[in-house]
Amino acid sequence: MKLSVVMPVYNERSTLREVVLKVLSVAMEIELICVDDGSGDGSREILAELQSEHPQIQVILQPHNMGKGAALRRGIQEATGDYVIIQDADLEYDPAEYPLMIEPLVQGKADVVFGSRFLGSAPHRVLYFWHSVGNRALTLLSNCLTNINLSDMETCYKVFRREVIQSIPIEENRFGFEPEITVKVARRKLRIYEVGISYWGRTYEEGKKIGWKDGVRALYCLLKYSIKEPRTRTVAPAVPTPENSSVSR
Repeated sequence: MKLSVVMPVYNERSTLREVVLKVLSVAMEIELICVDDGSGDGSREILAELQSEHPQIQVILQPHNMGKGAALRRGIQEATGDYVIIQDADLEYDPAEYPLMIEPLVQGKADVVFGSRFLGSAPHRVLYFWHSVGNRALTLLSNCLTNINLSDMETCYKVFRREVIQSIPIEENRFGFEPEITVKVARRKLRIYEVGISYWGRTYEEGKKIGWKDGVRALYCLLKYSIKEPRTRTVAPAVPTPENSSVSR
């Protein structure tokens, strides 16, 4: 069983080495696809060094800054694992939780798993109140439009069966990826699970990039794809096999 980790990178030199080593330390067969989105801070040079040291790493260089969604679209196309997970290049999410995230997939119960920052008792750094209000408001609207009951639509941690995510056309180039993919998996009537995860949020001084304009774009994307995306089912559920019916920890 192989897990493809797709990591968009944009000016993350301060955290890049550490997060890559955390990903590669997970006790699974890992394929790490790093898509540099036009970094100008030395991240590309760090990625080149890491790739030379670790054969599990594939580095893709975007010609210029095209946005998180564009980087994810490119990386997902290159994935060859059984499952595909999204990993930010900062240290807000913990790769040690991969086995927890993919358990419903391995058991054949899910097609998509969202890692929720609002479920469970895992530690969470206390930061911006209005960010949490905006996140919950977008999640509520998403649930109203899709008729699913997520607790954290905007989470980075989403893991898919590879054939599922590669069958879904990704149109958004920037931070609209989260609402777009949420609407599209809901419209396809795929089996969605949530798993509680930890969250080590960072401040703007520490490099956080998302802002209020991205919240407005997320609202637009929710409405846009709820209107245009048809209801369909395109991928048959996977049946668990004896050799991959549990996750080793």
